[in-house]
Amino acid sequence: MTRYLFSPLRIGPVTVRNRIVFSAHLTNYAEDGLPSEQHAAYYAARAAGGAGLVITEEHSTHPTDWPYEKLIHGFHRSVVPGYRRITEAVHAHGVPIFAQLNHNGGQASSMYSRLPVWAPSAVPDPMFREVPKAIDTREIAEVVAGYGTVAGHCAEGGFDGVELQCSHSSIVRGFLSPATNKRTDSYGGSLAGRARILLEIVDAVREALGPERALGVRLCGDELIEGGTTIDEAVEVARMVEATGKVDYINTSIGVATSTLYMIEASMAIPPGYALFISNAIRRAVRLPVVGVGRIKDPLQAERALEEGHCDLVGVVRGQIADPDFAAKARSGHGGDIRTCLSCNQECVGRMGLNRWLGCIENPRTGREAVALPMPRARKRVLVVGGGPAGLQAASTAAERGHHVTLFEREQGTGGQVAVAATVPSRAEFLDVVRNLRAECERHGVDVKTGVAATAEMLRDEHPDVVVLATGARPQPVHWAGGVDRVVDVRDVLEGRAAPEGDVLVVDELGFHQASSVAELLADRGCRVRISTPGMVVCQDLGVTLDMETFNVRAHAKGIEQATDEVVMSAAAEPDGVALQILKHTTGEMTEARFDWVVCATHQAPEDALWHELKDSPFAVHRVGDCIAPRRAHAAVVEGHRVAVGL
Repeated sequence: MTRYLFSPLRIGPVTVRNRIVFSAHLTNYAEDGLPSEQHAAYYAARAAGGAGLVITEEHSTHPTDWPYEKLIHGFHRSVVPGYRRITEAVHAHGVPIFAQLNHNGGQASSMYSRLPVWAPSAVPDPMFREVPKAIDTREIAEVVAGYGTVAGHCAEGGFDGVELQCSHSSIVRGFLSPATNKRTDSYGGSLAGRARILLEIVDAVREALGPERALGVRLCGDELIEGGTTIDEAVEVARMVEATGKVDYINTSIGVATSTLYMIEASMAIPPGYALFISNAIRRAVRLPVVGVGRIKDPLQAERALEEGHCDLVGVVRGQIADPDFAAKARSGHGGDIRTCLSCNQECVGRMGLNRWLGCIENPRTGREAVALPMPRARKRVLVVGGGPAGLQAASTAAERGHHVTLFEREQGTGGQVAVAATVPSRAEFLDVVRNLRAECERHGVDVKTGVAATAEMLRDEHPDVVVLATGARPQPVHWAGGVDRVVDVRDVLEGRAAPEGDVLVVDELGFHQASSVAELLADRGCRVRISTPGMVVCQDLGVTLDMETFNVRAHAKGIEQATDEVVMSAAAEPDGVALQILKHTTGEMTEARFDWVVCATHQAPEDALWHELKDSPFAVHRVGDCIAPRRAHAAVVEGHRVAVGL
């Protein structure tokens, strides 16, 4: 039941048809500081999918604010035509759209602007490590005026309202926080002083917008840093904002976009709804509508947040990145068909951190909505071998486009390595990618045959038009193992072929969840675990997906040791154990160590024997995913989709 979720709500002069908000988030879609067609198509897809309100990513309000390359420079009037393209595309679906305004303040870099970073005080950010310029009162007035200027551009560009970002990464949050505002003038000291710039910005923006457009403020309820803003002060600021009589709603957040970013865009290691205590506290203190957030990934969670009084609207970002039709499916009673977000952060948060445009591990169309797909060709008989993400995606897309598809999987269930990976601590939600794709295959009429090991002879006898091979990858022995029995692969442990005990060394050469997951699993089973890597950081790519902090907390609690800059050179069998020669490559020192077992998170080999048998067949044969080259799940999904679209 979605009694509350699909009820309308008035936000000042704007009425939304439901309570689902596609909240502001970075996309890296800007081109030379301007909004792009990629933006317009991306936001329009979520409006078409039934969102009640769309709020765009931040628009910079001043030339000193250029923290990352692909930022919308809202202070240039040249943005207005792009604004109009975005708003017209969204309005075509009857959905209001707001723009978020921001100056990142000291949470930025001078790399792109070649100007000093501005902040309330000269307190360097721990990520950018750049000492900012403490701005004077003349510059504060310039910042305030910049917000008004951009608000005027947004009004001219057709936006129905704007939201002031005073959370995450913001000069306003910097002023509000006692951790970063050390001023002794009228813009510092007491909470009233620290909030002064926010109230001045509210005045300037409301004047630029007029009464016919909505104005919102997004506040951080708890920075989760020493000496920072906590919920009590956030509630007081919310009361101040409401008292102006010029603000129509309050949005919420948690954490700081550098020090505690892992709590803003939390991975699957953090429970859904974890930040709703903030919207709950603010909602009890003000009468304005309040938006709640916090890894809310399905309609039932959203409905519960409303029903329990935590908020008036629900921000669903990654859920609608993964499935633009999130709201429409929920409203029509097809919530089970939603392609639920995994909260894996690999292609949304992770790509952004690598200066790439936002995508999605599950949805190969995210970020590519502006690129039209070719029309389906004549119907073909397609056989897919392999039921992991690559095979399931290829089968689903091919069937959706009208082909007759049969999928063969040799195991009794689909999922491939994902099904195995999801069995370890804190990774169960990763299995959703399989559940989602399997459901799509069923909806589109794919004939899925499990427990069938396809052979070249069998496939030829079927006389297909096309065969798509998604046969995955297999573990391969490391060169230094020398055939020692107690040197095994991660998959040997997870698939039950090996049961290490005692002192276990996990060798991390992949830098991702493989090593951390098996280490936690073995520690939970009572093993004494040490992770060793040739890299500078154990499981370093967990930093990209914001899993590093929570893993380190759990690893410390479980007694997992970590060692870096180590290369295992050789292994020799000992009675009930393994003797290793280990090189510390930063110093050239060689040491000896003994463990009961060694578990290797190392590179796999393509499972491509069937490809070599079939590549000269009279029908078309394609490979996708790991059987071309072992990589991560997103590559498998993209390739499965790409091959199917090209059939």
